[in-house]
Amino acid sequence: QVQLVESGGGLVQAGGSLRLSCAASGRTFGDYAMGWFRQAPGKEREFVASISWSGVGTMYADSVKGRFTISRNNAKNTLYLQMNTLKPEDTAVYYCAADSARLQGPTSLSSRFGSWGQGTQVTVSS
Repeated sequence: QVQLVESGGGLVQAGGSLRLSCAASGRTFGDYAMGWFRQAPGKEREFVASISWSGVGTMYADSVKGRFTISRNNAKNTLYLQMNTLKPEDTAVYYCAADSARLQGPTSLSSRFGSWGQGTQVTVSS
């Protein structure tokens, strides 16, 4: 089982930037694809971005494409989400998630991810 701890959330004005981090422990981080999801108040959790185990393959939701960048540092067991040009509609709790299977490519399917962090709040003011 892997433990995931997100950090880096906060309050930012529209147009600003934040970088989220997700520290992983408990298993070989570099063998597993990772993802970011978010959940806004009153809405279902939605896919944001994912990255393959190697870091070569990435996938983004259309709503964040061109503004957000997912990356990973396997030597530091850490996943990142660089968020630029933030909009009020990006306000949500952001969760990182780890794939259940080894050596997979990126995916938007939440059912693929068996481990989840506790989330970090991102609030974008207009």
